[in-house]
Amino acid sequence: MASEQEVQTPRLPDLLETGRQLLEEVEASTQPMGSRLIQDKVTRALGLLETASDMLLQLDMFSRNEDWEEIASADLKYLMLPALMGALTLKLVDTKHRIDHLQRARDHFMSFLTQSHNYHLADFQLPWVQSSPQEGNQPPSAILELNLVAMASQRQAKIQRYKQNKAVEQKLSALKSAVESGQADDERVREYYLLQLRKWINISLDEMESIDQELEILRERDSSSEASASRLPPQDRPPMKPFVLTRSVAQAQVFGAGYPSLATMTVNDWYEQQQKCEVLPSSDKEVEKQVSPPESHRVSQQEEEPELEQKEEEEDEDALHRMQQWDDWKDTHPRGYGNRQNMG
Repeated sequence: MASEQEVQTPRLPDLLETGRQLLEEVEASTQPMGSRLIQDKVTRALGLLETASDMLLQLDMFSRNEDWEEIASADLKYLMLPALMGALTLKLVDTKHRIDHLQRARDHFMSFLTQSHNYHLADFQLPWVQSSPQEGNQPPSAILELNLVAMASQRQAKIQRYKQNKAVEQKLSALKSAVESGQADDERVREYYLLQLRKWINISLDEMESIDQELEILRERDSSSEASASRLPPQDRPPMKPFVLTRSVAQAQVFGAGYPSLATMTVNDWYEQQQKCEVLPSSDKEVEKQVSPPESHRVSQQEEEPELEQKEEEEDEDALHRMQQWDDWKDTHPRGYGNRQNMG
């Protein structure tokens, strides 16, 4: 029974090596990071390394009071566990839990850097999150100057770490085959794992800067979205009428600004429009009907014409007879006839 449990229980070196190999496969893969195959490898590697981390806690292999020189050469590689877990956590693709993944990865890198700093594996400064208390009492100009100086120093440190990693990669490639095949002596094994740890120190420092920047962007995005959601919706107001200057309108009507005198339709178009509205006749026959009187009216006019002519003739005869009587009276009654009252 004991032998079967030993076979089933994974060994600590195998857990670390399998997790590290899966990380290398993920980084070397050309498939998208969000693909199912890559995410399965990341999840599997994280599970193996978490199991290895629990086993390290049970074994109590490292002590804070020790220095890296007091650790056995074969055990130095286990110090890389938090850094490997941080790198794998960053490769989890889930937009809803991105902030949680970034925070977990940052905790892993911070744990690795703190442990490396305590063991004096390299000369570096821990990236503390809290700012110094004196910074809050300084004027904005001084804070801006400090930020510029800090940015310049960070850039210089990043360039220096890049150069160090290039040199470390060359040394690691020369020692890798001998160490993995078991042909290297203890001194070369120790040098190999020390180089691995220092490489991961530089990687962790760079990743910490990137994580802090991304966390700041994501938190600002969330705060702005919450602020916009908490705002009351704008009240609907009637649309404002355009402002029209009376003077400009009158001037446009007088001087023709805006071309008001241009014809908008031809005469034929206007006539067709009037026909549709039944204002004007639609053909020449209708025009003749409207111009010529109706037949009944024409017959009545023809019947009345002789009577009118006869009446006019009678009136002419009466007028002629009256004129003749008047002439006869003037002949028999000369001028001044009968006016004898004032004669002397």
